[in-house]
Amino acid sequence: MQPGKLPNELMAEIVFSNIRVKRDEVLVFPQVGMDCGVIDFGEDVCVLSTDPITGTSSDIGWLGVHIACNDVIAAGVEPLGLMLTIMAPPGTTESELYEIMSQADKASEELNVAIVGGHTEITPAVTRTVLSTTAIGKAKKSRVMNMLTVKSGDYIIMTKTAGLEGTAIIATEREDELKKHLDSELVERAKNMIKDISVLKEGEIAVRVGVNRMHDATEGGVLGALWEMADSSGLGIEVYGDKIPVAEETRAICDYLKINPLRLISSGCLLIATSEKKLLSEELKKEGIKATVVGRIVKKGRYIKSGTLKFPLEPPKSDELYKVITN
Repeated sequence: MQPGKLPNELMAEIVFSNIRVKRDEVLVFPQVGMDCGVIDFGEDVCVLSTDPITGTSSDIGWLGVHIACNDVIAAGVEPLGLMLTIMAPPGTTESELYEIMSQADKASEELNVAIVGGHTEITPAVTRTVLSTTAIGKAKKSRVMNMLTVKSGDYIIMTKTAGLEGTAIIATEREDELKKHLDSELVERAKNMIKDISVLKEGEIAVRVGVNRMHDATEGGVLGALWEMADSSGLGIEVYGDKIPVAEETRAICDYLKINPLRLISSGCLLIATSEKKLLSEELKKEGIKATVVGRIVKKGRYIKSGTLKFPLEPPKSDELYKVITN
């Protein structure tokens, strides 16, 4: 199988089909496009999400915290706690582990989320350090359950630019090569895009304005995330392909490496389904957050429009990152 997330059809066939135990307290079970589980505690719910960092070996402590928390934030919930699992290969130094935990501590301070537990192990089962983070949040049941389903006619607002995380990872992992072929300042700017990876601010604004659904664009990129939003709702989607913003740095790096920025891992880019497109766009822009209408939910059909052209929106496959980053 190809590197990256398991394709959706295999998730259904292999993973979801083997999850048979159901409990009344569990309100949201695993499904495509739904990154969080939701457990009922009366008027409140506990929202949980877990994510590993596998596409890079740089800044994994900082990334792990933000990536996991982004999924909880996209559910309209403030993350409160974290569980970290670190699996490191033999030969890992104490200073390397210290750096990972220092990064995680810094990120948790930025988000005001507590590290409440985890597991740390040196094992020959991995050839490089893997960090997996579980984020935990708490919210009123009514708010969370009202933000689980998109509606036909909803507009999709995208924050920031496509391929944000992937651009930063590639610029860091292949810095020397890129600086031989591209402007050095551009590569440095690309590396610094990692600082925009949190969706906390836009998530808070979206909840305040009122939205129907949010989804963090991770592996599979913006197009993969848009497909997942439609698929999880059983509806169609019209994507405005020529409207999806791509930063100059992302475009230059993707052109050089011959990869598609719209299929590149895009953590930090939040997709928001709302009927309040004007108000939400204005509120986001007031806070200096780039906001672009990139599509609309329709009753049926999943397609991309670009100028006069119209073609099918394909389900996500292996992320473009794995074409250019070797583990």
